[in-house]
Amino acid sequence: MNPEAQNNLSWTEFERVEMRVGTILEANDFPEARKPAYQLVIDFGNEIGTRKTSAQITKYYEKADLVGRQIIAVVNFPKKQIGKFMSECLVLGAVGEEGSVVLLSPDLKVENGLRIG
Repeated sequence: MNPEAQNNLSWTEFERVEMRVGTILEANDFPEARKPAYQLVIDFGNEIGTRKTSAQITKYYEKADLVGRQIIAVVNFPKKQIGKFMSECLVLGAVGEEGSVVLLSPDLKVENGLRIG
């Protein structure tokens, strides 16, 4: 099979990825994580509700600055056990050198739960 063709994502596959806007309600230290991370509680609106996740975003973000911030996350991945913590979504960000992450977020405040397309 052509290596280039292996990396092509069909439109149907892309449509299955549920990227949604959410607002961070809580940000807590996650000392059990192998790499520095926060545990986040995110509000995705009435349809989806709140979800928990962990994110390795400690390089650029303080916990207090995260609360109230809108982010983009994938909400339809299977839950993932991370130590004693169950992650329920995947926060998206631009990953730089050495794994530093800059969060993706809407330019303007929008309704929690809106789908990214």
